[in-house]
Amino acid sequence: MRVLVTGGCGFVGTHLAATLAAEGAEVVVLDRVEPTVAVPGVDYRLGDLRDQAVWAGLLEGVDAVSHQAARVGLGVDMGDVGDYVADNDVGTAQLLLALHRADFAGRLVMASSMVVYGEGAYRCAEHGGVRPGPRTVEDLGAGRFDPPCPVCGGPLDPGTVSEDAPVDPRNVYAATKLHQEHLGAAYGREAGVAVAALRYHNVYGPGMPRDTPYAGVASIFRSELDAGRSPAVFEDGGQRRDFVHVTDVARANVLALSAEPAPTGPFNIASGEARTVGDLATALADRISGGALVPAVTARWRLGDVRHIVASPARAREMLGFEAAVGFAEGMAELAGVPAGTGATGPTGRAARTPAPAAGR
Repeated sequence: MRVLVTGGCGFVGTHLAATLAAEGAEVVVLDRVEPTVAVPGVDYRLGDLRDQAVWAGLLEGVDAVSHQAARVGLGVDMGDVGDYVADNDVGTAQLLLALHRADFAGRLVMASSMVVYGEGAYRCAEHGGVRPGPRTVEDLGAGRFDPPCPVCGGPLDPGTVSEDAPVDPRNVYAATKLHQEHLGAAYGREAGVAVAALRYHNVYGPGMPRDTPYAGVASIFRSELDAGRSPAVFEDGGQRRDFVHVTDVARANVLALSAEPAPTGPFNIASGEARTVGDLATALADRISGGALVPAVTARWRLGDVRHIVASPARAREMLGFEAAVGFAEGMAELAGVPAGTGATGPTGRAARTPAPAAGR
């Protein structure tokens, strides 16, 4: 199988290219930066996927495409909106245009995100399943971080979301990821191509980006601890998330590229284990500092953040055969022992750049 990976020099893309090559696939990577450490046998092409000129002959013989290229993270403020739309929306549109012009008939797997859901699933003791609205500045400023029942204002119990849950993107990044899904689905219907959107949860592991405003929380905590500082935890640290190892995410992509019948639609790619942000900070601090540093709970907040988002991986298990193999304790121990910015095949510091159109996750 010949597979094109856009953004294959980034965090997930690097691991995916290595996994595909190890399983005998012919791998072509399109990225706007050169690899810091090249995976043996991978054909690297330098170019911006928004430029139709880079697509000349690139799709010949390609059986499947894995679209990892994206600008990731919540960004800094609305000043980023143009960059996110250009990189994620326009970049994906140009990829689909190239596939259309090439009469591509293989599979397309797209990297999406759990952020498309907005807040996760909640249940009120009186009103059952409910969808709370965005948290208010007044509530956040007063330290009321858990959203109330939108009907009675009472407390809610968080649960897990499935792929058929209503989507509610609450920041620019989330809006662009959902639009990518919509563009891919429209292309799939018109071209008769199987398109799967993998909704990644909080991905961590070797090679994760660090020291940028777009880095994930695990990377930020790791950088603070490496510098001898206590990790600063927003809100009260009780935010629930699902931390999934990058090798599991890479394997999920391989399964989506090869499963029979060809999968379509969205899939939650998650471990199925709910952990709090405070759990993450404590686990890393204990392992890296030996207890000398403890997380600093700041009560700071960001308006675009959601309180709880944990998803059910049941559909991915049933249709892809995917189950996460790396547990939280094992992953944290590895993360604490591997210098940040390095991967299984060597340093991948390029992934720490501000992501760009053909620069992978």
